[in-house]
Amino acid sequence: MYAIVEIAGQQFKVEEGKKIFVHRLDAAEGDNVEFEKVLLTDNDGTVTVGDPLVPSTVVGGKVLAHVRGDKVIIFKKKRRKGYQKRTGHRQDFTQVEILSIGAAGEAKKKASPRAEKKPAPAPVAEEVKEEVKKAPAKKAAASKEPAEKKEAVKKAPAKSKKKPEQE
Repeated sequence: MYAIVEIAGQQFKVEEGKKIFVHRLDAAEGDNVEFEKVLLTDNDGTVTVGDPLVPSTVVGGKVLAHVRGDKVIIFKKKRRKGYQKRTGHRQDFTQVEILSIGAAGEAKKKASPRAEKKPAPAPVAEEVKEEVKKAPAKKAAASKEPAEKKEAVKKAPAKSKKKPEQE
């Protein structure tokens, strides 16, 4: 029997007893974890495809270790410019052993890569409510009468500074 499971945003084909490396999970070593995002199951030829998930099916596992992957070298270069940049990266992984594939309730604890941590409710002291005074309503704007129209004054045409033409 095998299943296709989504763990930390990636899909894995898992079987009972198989060990897999997934992106870092927020679970201590030795903890039991439960993965509820089962996309497909195959039980000796009987394939069940989820829409999008297979209902009431979970995959249980146990966290074996937290390890780091091999170093990946990133080398950037622009030719003829003297630009070279070298950096490295190591990804954190969690090694998980798959213990069971089956109905919900078999595994005890659920873990996700970025588990939502609920803040503890803080003790609330008695709050004294003060009456808020509302600002007085604004007065209505006084109605304005339109201004009287004035007649436009016609100006004399501008004098030309050109020299009169001589014939």
